[in-house]
Amino acid sequence: MMSLVDFILHIDSHMINIVNNFGLWTYLILFLIIFIETGVVILPFLPGDSLIFAAMALAANPKYDLSSIGLFFIFLFAAVIGDSMNYEIGEHFGKFATENRYLSKLINKEHLDEAHAFFEKHGGKTIAIGRFIPLIRTFVPFVAGSGTMHYRKFLEFNVLGAFLWVLICSLAGHLFGNIPAVQEHFSMIILGIVLVSLIPVLITALKNHKKKAA
Repeated sequence: MMSLVDFILHIDSHMINIVNNFGLWTYLILFLIIFIETGVVILPFLPGDSLIFAAMALAANPKYDLSSIGLFFIFLFAAVIGDSMNYEIGEHFGKFATENRYLSKLINKEHLDEAHAFFEKHGGKTIAIGRFIPLIRTFVPFVAGSGTMHYRKFLEFNVLGAFLWVLICSLAGHLFGNIPAVQEHFSMIILGIVLVSLIPVLITALKNHKKKAA
């Protein structure tokens, strides 16, 4: 866990190491991280927003020879395909996974309940809105699949949410990532992104706590 925290807080230096050591394989590595973060319900803690921001900041710097357009589409495909796989897991194994005494231990029930509540409140829009909420975005497709939401409707919101999420994070990284003040305090900026993105999760958790207390 400490290694994960270190990766997130120093994601700029780790990204540089990945680019320098793996070259073109960097695109595959980044694809897999976003794909797993969105597609594997038991791994919701991988970096998403901060990774896209950092990658696009490097792409804006010519010396790293990364394609901004290439990264954009790689992140977009990874997000869409990841959510689709998560939906399929929920549709075919959702009930079994949550009721099995071994598999259920790998799924954070609190986050799953939050995703259920979020889905009930916002309906299909949850697929798009949930993209911008860490942890929740990993569980929403799983909930949609296990709740038998029609896949065509799910896919529409999936593509819309993925496009907006990747676009906003990409533009932020590309436009602001190489500003000297941002580069000097990159770790703090990444920490700020993580904390801001967690605000909706904290608000939902507080509301649930108040309901339980009442």
